Amino acid sequence: MTGYNAPTDPRPSPTVNAGKLWAGGAATAAVAALIAIAGVLLGRGLFNVDVLAPKGQGVWGDASTGWYALGAALAALAATGLVHVLIITTPRPMRFFGWVMALATVVAMLAPFVTDESLGSRVFTAGLNFVLGVAIGSLVAGTAKTAIVPVPAHPAPRPYPRPYR
Repeated sequence: MTGYNAPTDPRPSPTVNAGKLWAGGAATAAVAALIAIAGVLLGRGLFNVDVLAPKGQGVWGDASTGWYALGAALAALAATGLVHVLIITTPRPMRFFGWVMALATVVAMLAPFVTDESLGSRVFTAGLNFVLGVAIGSLVAGTAKTAIVPVPAHPAPRPYPRPYR
């Protein structure tokens, strides 16, 4: 047997500007929490739909509104952590991140349908989860693309000293 050894990839993996990535992740968490609060207000106030709590709790609802907003913010931070690990460890990290976010959004959209709530409540909550998934996925992906620090394929040649004259 000749024993062919496949060449290793000479390109170093990219590095991440962690400060920029996590600042964008924190901003995404704030946006996600505000989307959740606005969605609950929209559903209860405008469409008169039970979102996360019965209408008897008022437009703001009960503590579940706060927990929903906190959950959205934590999902944004988890997505930031995931993309950070993917950038460092995997080839084509943004493709894997896109798949994970798409599947997580589908799961979040299907989750309300395993409850005994009214159909309107389930559909509205699924729609709100879709908006949250798209917002978190797109904002974190955009931040990650700007936080990746490309490594040059070939390092600059070592400068030679100028000859004496």
